[in-house]
Amino acid sequence: MIKIGILGEIGSGKSYVAQNFGYPVFNADHEVTKLYQQNKNVFKNLKKKLPKYIYAFPIEKNEISNAILGNKNNLNKIVKIVHVEIRKKMNFFLKKNKNKKIIILDVPLLLENKLNNKKDILIFVQTKKSDVLQRLKKRDNFNNKVYKKFKNIQLPLDYKRNKSQFIIKNNFTKKDVNKSIKNILKNIL
Repeated sequence: MIKIGILGEIGSGKSYVAQNFGYPVFNADHEVTKLYQQNKNVFKNLKKKLPKYIYAFPIEKNEISNAILGNKNNLNKIVKIVHVEIRKKMNFFLKKNKNKKIIILDVPLLLENKLNNKKDILIFVQTKKSDVLQRLKKRDNFNNKVYKKFKNIQLPLDYKRNKSQFIIKNNFTKKDVNKSIKNILKNIL
């Protein structure tokens, strides 16, 4: 099995690129949302650590945002609880898809949490800064302060770009993205 990790800035279109590969995708952001909506243990653990911010199950995204903004240590508390569960979900995904030729890991903190192996292929999604900000502002629950906190826990973009074997310049046109993907697949298969 070839594992491909998709790297890039928040809002650069990592998920869009990952979906266009046509192989199974593990999307950590979707899994986190599901945890907040469906996992009572995550709720109990977050409520215990952040009683001022987490009120009721299912957990609302604005409760998480308020916790992150309320205290500089809260993001680390959330990450410690959530990432244990995400790692389990990712391991289950890998086992379930072990016979697939290729799988895609769309995990924002892939390198930061050491979820990749040396032989994994890393692809950096590069997007114009103006496009990223425009896209982020269109999101329903976009909060610039929360965005900056998440950027602070991520490795520098230059580091991620340098660690990647391939770069996809994402201009959000399906034709260009698919052309880049086709070239990458030709190189690795």
